[in-house]
Amino acid sequence: MNARLALLGTVAPGVAESEVFRLALQHAVGELGALGGMIHLRGPMSALRLVSTAGLPPALTLCWEIIDQEGPLAPARALHEGSGVWVPLSPSGAVDTPDATWPGTGLAALPMHSGHRSTGALSVLMGDQGEPTPEHWEFLRALIAWTEDRMVQAPPPIGPVLPAKNGERLRQSLKEVSVGSWDWNIRTGDLLWDEAALELYGTRPQDYTGKVENWMRCVHPDDLAPTLAAADRAIVDGGVFEAEYRVRKLDGTWGWTQARGRATYDEHGEPHRMIGVGWDSDEPRSARDALGRALRHMSDGFLAMDDDWRITFANVEAERTLGYSEEELFGRLLWDLPAAEQVPGLEIRCRQAAAAEKSVSFDVRLPNGRLCHLRLVPGPDGRTIYFTDVTEKRRLEEERRSAERAAIERAARIAELTTALAKATTSKDVVDAVARRVLPPFEATGLVVQTVEGDRLHTVGSVGYPDDVLAALDGRERTEPSPLWDAILAGAPLFLSSRQEFVARYPDDADLPARADKQAWALLPLTASGHTFGICAVTFDHPRRLTDEERTLLTATSALVAQALERARLFDAEHTRSRELQRGLLPRDLPTLPACTAAARYLPAGQGMDVGGDWYDIIPLSGGQVALVVGDVMGHGLPEAATMGRLRTAVHTLADLELPPDEIMSRLNDIVGAMGEESYVTCLYALYDSTTRICSIARAGHPPPALLHPDGTVVFPPLAADPPLGAAEPPFETTEIQVPEGSVLALYTDGLVESSKREMDEGMAALADVLATSHTDGTAKDLELLCERITTALLPTEHQAADDAAFLLARLHALPASRMASWPLPQDPRAAGQARALIRTQLAAWGLDALTPTTELLASELVGNVIRHARGPLRLRLLHGADLICEVFDGSLTMPRIRRATETDEGGRGLQLVTALSQRWGTRYTPTGKCIWTEQAVRGEVGADPLEGMFLGVAGLGEDFDGDFDGDLDGLGFGGEELFGADQEL
Repeated sequence: MNARLALLGTVAPGVAESEVFRLALQHAVGELGALGGMIHLRGPMSALRLVSTAGLPPALTLCWEIIDQEGPLAPARALHEGSGVWVPLSPSGAVDTPDATWPGTGLAALPMHSGHRSTGALSVLMGDQGEPTPEHWEFLRALIAWTEDRMVQAPPPIGPVLPAKNGERLRQSLKEVSVGSWDWNIRTGDLLWDEAALELYGTRPQDYTGKVENWMRCVHPDDLAPTLAAADRAIVDGGVFEAEYRVRKLDGTWGWTQARGRATYDEHGEPHRMIGVGWDSDEPRSARDALGRALRHMSDGFLAMDDDWRITFANVEAERTLGYSEEELFGRLLWDLPAAEQVPGLEIRCRQAAAAEKSVSFDVRLPNGRLCHLRLVPGPDGRTIYFTDVTEKRRLEEERRSAERAAIERAARIAELTTALAKATTSKDVVDAVARRVLPPFEATGLVVQTVEGDRLHTVGSVGYPDDVLAALDGRERTEPSPLWDAILAGAPLFLSSRQEFVARYPDDADLPARADKQAWALLPLTASGHTFGICAVTFDHPRRLTDEERTLLTATSALVAQALERARLFDAEHTRSRELQRGLLPRDLPTLPACTAAARYLPAGQGMDVGGDWYDIIPLSGGQVALVVGDVMGHGLPEAATMGRLRTAVHTLADLELPPDEIMSRLNDIVGAMGEESYVTCLYALYDSTTRICSIARAGHPPPALLHPDGTVVFPPLAADPPLGAAEPPFETTEIQVPEGSVLALYTDGLVESSKREMDEGMAALADVLATSHTDGTAKDLELLCERITTALLPTEHQAADDAAFLLARLHALPASRMASWPLPQDPRAAGQARALIRTQLAAWGLDALTPTTELLASELVGNVIRHARGPLRLRLLHGADLICEVFDGSLTMPRIRRATETDEGGRGLQLVTALSQRWGTRYTPTGKCIWTEQAVRGEVGADPLEGMFLGVAGLGEDFDGDFDGDLDGLGFGGEELFGADQEL
């Protein structure tokens, strides 16, 4: 066994495949004592082609010439299972074929591979000894390994070679031939030939079956494997199938043919058919000689070599380049040439290309320094090498590529900077864009952008400079020597390449480069609309001499920066004015009221947006009431902000009239309607009464408020959805809700809860979550913290919303019942005396005795007026909060007004007296009439005799008071008629 393997090992590589198969079968049959053997190779579809036999007569192998590789026969099973198989013969000797009776006991078969792909199978027919022993199986596997190795090293098919001068072998040339066409169905194996193809492939019409097996039977065994491999590559790669191989002619001889085709694919990318043509490739001597003359004198160098890399042909250019004549080159090994020996890796790359049977191209540097482009083309009759001197061509190409790269980089940088500057809105945005897009490509480390403000330079922004250096640069006057001013005044860029150059030109600033840690400067004046208004300084931490191209690019860049910065400065100025206007229109400080503790926020829209029309307000009213307002003028700009200011003033005026919420909304609707169709305003007005804990709410197109109960529950009161102001039809609906003590009412605009990425319902739910998870103690500081939490949760720190957002948080407080007193009074002159008595008792209980005389006088005047000029029912109420409020209710809707009394008038001075004795007073309508109220400070400076000082301040009372008030005010006749009864004109 070992002797046979050693003998096979002496066979030199490069033996034809048919000889490899013959030797393998002979030694397999001899070693195992078998009756015979076969080798099948894989073909297209599921066919196995019999390519070699040993010891078996044709009568037995006829039916095995083409077999199904998916079938039950031994070669097919070996391929399918990937290992050796033993298939015993039936008693009748049939081997899975009905028309052949075989001698022996069975078939032993093993698969053959090329890399990871199975290529065929070797089978031996065993005699009486039966299945091979383990030693025999081991020998067969070693034999298969030798066969696979020699198949890889077998030469490709050699085309027809006619005698030629110096043994040169040349490729085919075209001639007038008959071309046959073929159509192969890759899926079914059907093969269609026309008449020319039948003649070309030596097949009689009566023998033609229309299957690919017809073609496999006529191909020379040595040429079948490489031809099938070429077809597989063309199908997988989607390329062109080209092959030259031998076919059996009708007279039994072998002739060379060429084929060319291309595969088609279905909609899933699977191969479907291959269509091609074939023709006879035997070439005449005249055509070959003509081709040889063309190659001999072509401008490119050309070498032809045989399989052993020995030169068989060299043209004139190759002789000149290599320095040898044709006679000296013929028969020499390529690697022995001095030029080839001095090119590193040439032999390895050429052998790899030949082994892969693929052409390869690469540049090589010759010993004389010239650059050659070499192209190796493996072929069936040897290898050919083309080489061209490309030294000058490569130099020009590299220069062109360098210029193109530089142009592309310049264009890309300018495009990126242009895009960034187009998006820049503020001056800071411009500086950031320059820092990101200009500094890195030039390896710069510092940037200072300054503008001219009068005769000084003002720093707009900087990167990479310490604060002390920026302080020295900021505010530089025109008269001070400075490279910045020099560039601005000259209107041209100034480039300083080193610290020494800087110090030589500006000795007064010699310490500045060291302090800034900079050693080179590009000072670019900023000019827009023919006016130079600033400077852009790009600096480096190492000496840097910029090229002309770099200077040109920086100069072009400065023009873009100037335009963007000029636009940004205008925006900054306009934006600052707009913000100042809006801040002036919003309340500066929220009032401190007993009825509520409040905090609010206004957050403008994102960067690039103009001012908006959102507002909020807290308006203190009489009788422990407070109005909470929030509104939104849709749109952005100064007109919207101005509209917001007008409406806020109107709300204040209407609220001071103490109109109910629905009537205030009706008046606002008229105002907005008169502004025109372009105005679109939403508003919510909430009136809270601390004496009843009732909040009356009316809204016009605005989101409902959120009410946070003391137990942490958050509700959105169901309110009528009236249209926005200007589009609504009065009357508006008012909803009253009972508010528990300590509840927080949250009023907001839609910008807080709605955005392009969030629906309003989602935003309201998020607001409710923040409110529900917040525990406040009712102080203003605690409400401020809650405002921050709401802002963080609903409006991130980098607020880039498209709409403004405003919200107001008010913790509502109820006036305790112990601080309220109310009494009905009769409608007769005795009512004033009863009122005074009730006041004395109640103020004494509250510890407000110092306010008793003044309050009695005010109540007597108000009650006396009702008795004389109004109608009942009459009621008196005292409220003790931060101030003392005295209210008189009646059933009349006519409001009193102050008039100036002449010296002869007996009345008309009562309301002047009320004005003098109270810090403020007023009237309001009620559901049953009206209320006249007065307000006095509880913690004011009150002397021992308050009435005396107050009366002395009232001019023209026309009465003689001796100042002796003993507390019995009834003796003064405060019944209403005697002293102060006829003082108001209704």
